[in-house]
Amino acid sequence: MASLLDSFLAQHRIHEVECVIPDMTGIARGKILPRDLFQAAGEMRLPKSVLLNTVNGQQPDNGPFVGDTDPDMVCVPDAATVRLVPWAAEPVAVVIHDCQEWDGSPVALSPRGVLRRVLKLYADRGWKPIVAPEMEFYLVARQQNPHEPLQPPLGRTGKPEAGRQSYSIDAVNDFDPFFMELSNFCELHQLGVETLIHEAGPGQMEINFSHGEPLELADRVFLFKRTVRETALRHNIFATFMAKPMEAEPGSAMHIHQSIHDEQERNIFSQPDGSASPLFAHYIAGLQTYIPQLMPMFAPYVNSYRRLAPFMSAPINVRWGHDNRTCGIRVPKSGPAARRVENRVPGVDVNPYLAMAATLACGYLGMEQRLTPSEPTTDSAWNVAHELPRHLEDAIERMRACAPMREVLGDSFVDAFCAVKELEYATYNRVISSWEREHLLLLV
Repeated sequence: MASLLDSFLAQHRIHEVECVIPDMTGIARGKILPRDLFQAAGEMRLPKSVLLNTVNGQQPDNGPFVGDTDPDMVCVPDAATVRLVPWAAEPVAVVIHDCQEWDGSPVALSPRGVLRRVLKLYADRGWKPIVAPEMEFYLVARQQNPHEPLQPPLGRTGKPEAGRQSYSIDAVNDFDPFFMELSNFCELHQLGVETLIHEAGPGQMEINFSHGEPLELADRVFLFKRTVRETALRHNIFATFMAKPMEAEPGSAMHIHQSIHDEQERNIFSQPDGSASPLFAHYIAGLQTYIPQLMPMFAPYVNSYRRLAPFMSAPINVRWGHDNRTCGIRVPKSGPAARRVENRVPGVDVNPYLAMAATLACGYLGMEQRLTPSEPTTDSAWNVAHELPRHLEDAIERMRACAPMREVLGDSFVDAFCAVKELEYATYNRVISSWEREHLLLLV
């Protein structure tokens, strides 16, 4: 591994190395080291508590999760993740690291470690998950006042989008300079993006990734978010991965397509005659049973639950159906070799490592427990009652109480992650909103 890194750094005349880990919110944490110091050290040390940062920079009482002395962990570079940082003025590389204890065991709180833990369950059965994420995001005008609503940016025409522009080519072309540079950055960054689509909201876009191994895809999504935000800043606009950035517009999702291969690269969701296998039904049932129990991993913020509303292109339950986009679980039309299921519940604000780990954990338990799914929904699932938690506080309580998932994901991770989410919720709950001032100030 070291020789691969050394070769890359020499080939590209790297000046500095960004040594990063994803924390529980999916934010890149770490250090920037001169190349010679990075090579000499061979590892990075960070306080284990760094993993427990909330999105607003606080930490819960971390003693129960990392110990009273706030000890370091060892962060080991994964050579397979080394890439050029395409927007850097000088040759800079980025390397994602794995978090380890001093005895070499994985840190249970690490999102990358949680995904590895779930993938090992599959590997032990001779199975290999294949995933393909679809990511929606908004381009918005720059603004510095968080109390003002977001506005669409001005494109080449000098006018903001005023209506729904789903799949509009011209609306995408209005931001050609941004997308041309983003495309170049994604190619240099080896992110494997495929399709660009204009979604329903003003300035809302979707980019699809080529399918692949879950850990590698999570790495690509993690780096992609940084790339989009950086590119937008270079074009004097913002890019946001909030789940629901505009009150009257659709939210943004990260749909996850999944299939499972065996050791002979056969799709275990299909039988030799081309029909769906019993494992496919069990997998769908696992998603139906356990997605509602893991909503903090699919909808991690207060804002996430604003997206999950009927008739706004987002699911409100875990019904499933064939080619039915109103369902939380969709089975796209395909041949037997490509039979797959799409989880439409996650918002794009998720930590990609945790969203993929949670999705695969749900399906795994469905297959292990041989669960039975509901009948497929053939009409609109928006006419079916809510089956998902309606707010973050309820979601946290359900996740903490789900014994099967505690076993799969690890008690220490579940408790620590829920503590982070509880602190974020408590911080939000202290905020007095404009709605309260407008309607309660002089009327109650």
